[in-house]
Amino acid sequence: MDLPEYVVVFCTAPAGEAEALARTLVDARLAACVNVTDVRSCYRWEGKVHGEPEQLLIVKTQYRLLDPLVARIKALHSYETPEIIAMPIAGGYAPYLEWIREETT
Repeated sequence: MDLPEYVVVFCTAPAGEAEALARTLVDARLAACVNVTDVRSCYRWEGKVHGEPEQLLIVKTQYRLLDPLVARIKALHSYETPEIIAMPIAGGYAPYLEWIREETT
């Protein structure tokens, strides 16, 4: 299977961290764009079910930048085990995909 050229990365963070994290990723050219939206997460942690308001970062980047992007998120994130999930972009509007490439080089 061929590796994707572009990916969307999902990462949840506390509201106080999400905007700064998004700006850091874009400023470092690890992401072309990061959407930040409010979500409510339900999850199991250390044997208990929790429900918390968080913010979801939707990160658009190149696959080749995934490892440094994950490393940067882990270095800055307050969670012991942050959610960092990458999904391949199978296709899209060619000028937008080209823009992702241009902004992350």
